[in-house]
Amino acid sequence: MRTLLFILAASSLAFAQPAAPSIETKTLASHGAAQLAAGDSGAAVKSFEKAVDLDPTNSVLHHQLGDAYGLAAQKAGVLARPGLAKKSRLAYEKSVELDPANIAARQSLMNFYQMAPGIMGGGIDKAYAQAAEIKRHDELRGRVALAILHVREKRYAEATAELDAALLVAPGDYAALFQTGRIAALTGENPERGIEALQSCLALTPPRGAPGHDAAHWRLGNIWEKKGDKIAARGAYEASLKMNPNFPQAIEALKKLD
Repeated sequence: MRTLLFILAASSLAFAQPAAPSIETKTLASHGAAQLAAGDSGAAVKSFEKAVDLDPTNSVLHHQLGDAYGLAAQKAGVLARPGLAKKSRLAYEKSVELDPANIAARQSLMNFYQMAPGIMGGGIDKAYAQAAEIKRHDELRGRVALAILHVREKRYAEATAELDAALLVAPGDYAALFQTGRIAALTGENPERGIEALQSCLALTPPRGAPGHDAAHWRLGNIWEKKGDKIAARGAYEASLKMNPNFPQAIEALKKLD
C-alpha cells in the first residue's frame, strides 16, 4: 500500500510540475516564430514540427504549428490546400485539448471553424461553442469572440450589445474597439462612434492575433466613404498602405476611389 501511495504521489508531482522546454525546443520555437512573421510558412512548419516532436504536450507549440500550417494553406495550390488546412485544424484542436484555458488557441480554432466549410471540419455551431468556452474562461475575450461571430451572420445589434458590455468593463480594450469600428464600417450606422473607436485603436498597441493599425486605417476609410467624404477616405487608405504597402483591401479600396 505504501508503495502504491508513493507511486501515485510521484505521478501527481510529475503532472503538477511539467518539464520546462529544452534549449533546443526554445530555439526551434524562436526560429519558427521569426519565420512565420516573415511569411516563410515552409520553414516555419519545419521548425514547429521539430519543436512539437521534442515537446508534444506543449499547447503553445501546437497552436503555433497550427498557425504555420494555416499560412502554408493560404499559399498552397488547390490540391495541397485542403490537407494543410486539416493539419492546421488538428493542431489547434490538440492545443486546446492540452490546455483548455489557452484562449489564443481557442480563438484560432473558432476562426477556423467559422471560415472553413463543413467538408473541411468547419461549422458556425462549432465556432459558437468555442466562443462560449472562451467566455467561460475570460468573459471579456468571450464577448468579443461572440461579437465577431454575430457580425459574420449580420446580427449587428447582438454584436453591438456584446461589445458595449465589454467596453463597459474595459473601455480601452483594443479588440472591442476595433470590432465597434468594424460594425460602423460595414453598416454605415453610428459612424462617429466608429471613427472614435478606430482612432482609439491607433493610440493602442494591437494584441497578438488582432487586426493591426493598417486594418484600422482601412476601416476608417470605409466609414469616411459611407459618409461621402472621399478625401478623408483616400487619406485613410493611404495611411494604411504607408504602414503596409501590400495590404490588399486598402489597395482595392483606393483603386475604387479613382
